[in-house]
Amino acid sequence: MVVMSKAKEKKKHAASEKQTQPAGKRTTVKKKNKFWKQSKLIQKAKVENPPTNILLTKPPKDGQLFSANWKVLQETLKSSQTKTNQPKTSKDHNGPLQEKKEKTSKNILPSKTDSGKSVKHKTVDSPVNIPAASETKQPPASKRKNKANGIPNLKKPKLEVKEMKPTAEDIWFDDVDPDDLEATVGQEAADIMRKKMGVQKNPDTDAALVKTKAFEGLTKAIAIDCEMVGVGPDGEESILARVSIVNQFGKCLYDKYVKPTEEVTDYRTAFSGIRPKDIKDGENIATVRKEVSEILKGRILVGHALHNDLKILLLDHPKKKTRDTQKYKPFRKTVMSKCPALRVLCQRILNVKVQQGEHSSVQDAQATMRLYTLVKKHWEAEIKNTKKTDKKSARKLRLPKCKRPNAGLSF
Repeated sequence: MVVMSKAKEKKKHAASEKQTQPAGKRTTVKKKNKFWKQSKLIQKAKVENPPTNILLTKPPKDGQLFSANWKVLQETLKSSQTKTNQPKTSKDHNGPLQEKKEKTSKNILPSKTDSGKSVKHKTVDSPVNIPAASETKQPPASKRKNKANGIPNLKKPKLEVKEMKPTAEDIWFDDVDPDDLEATVGQEAADIMRKKMGVQKNPDTDAALVKTKAFEGLTKAIAIDCEMVGVGPDGEESILARVSIVNQFGKCLYDKYVKPTEEVTDYRTAFSGIRPKDIKDGENIATVRKEVSEILKGRILVGHALHNDLKILLLDHPKKKTRDTQKYKPFRKTVMSKCPALRVLCQRILNVKVQQGEHSSVQDAQATMRLYTLVKKHWEAEIKNTKKTDKKSARKLRLPKCKRPNAGLSF
């Protein structure tokens, strides 16, 4: 009862104060109380139902909010940019004017009422139709000049990379095949190497070895080459199968296949180029030797490893009139070999490739003759000098006469 009496007293005291206060102050107090009540209600509504038209700093966690609010907002921003930057119509250089249609989104965002209360947005059952990024992007401008607008075509200048050509100073090395250099480095480097070596670029073999429109008869110098096949149990022994002779200009004078006198066990086709049908109806070896010996009489005989050819023919020739390209010292020095192969000599000196596949006695004879004619003057001059020195050394040595032969004797 005491507590109730105290409460009643407070109420009476407050009522008396209100009555004592003026009328203007009472209205302001009521307005303040209403304002604070409304503000509290608004804050609760914001916490329970946040407005969707406000740009959130972080992406929403709810999937519906993400599709309905976040993506649509991006779409509106892109559409506003395209409207400001792009004209409504664009004239194509190949066709009429094409109008660009912009797609509008179907979703409508809820708006806030004037009273301050927020309205809950409706859930969207169907997925939001958002245009793809490629549809909203501005198409690339035409490369040609637009004559109507007079806009010049602005092209970026292309950077041209200049290839540095090799010079003679860059190629400081020696003893390199120009063909290999052309395959690895290039044609210009190979041409520089050929100039240094004094050779031409891979001429035709026949054109390099045979002189066109030249004399086709017997000359003072002739070249010979023979092809052999193997006989015996392992094909180690050799017999004559083909003989070829050319004149000083590379023209073929004599070329005959020889009928074998024994059973052939190894035709050596990969090297000799001889097949069974070639020598089956060949010439008798006796007639071949006779014909060859008549051609060789009194002439300079040129060949490569001539001792093998003369041995298989069972013929002999004066040493003074033989010119063996395998034994010529300047050729040995250039190739740096005591017994250089004909293929190597032709490649290094003539820049001609021979004996690449099956050998041909005619081509080998032409190659040896071309090597000889290339150094004929020097070779013949050396032989003349050696003859003079041999004559001087052949003279008898004269002993000086002693005035007193018995002067130094003592008995």
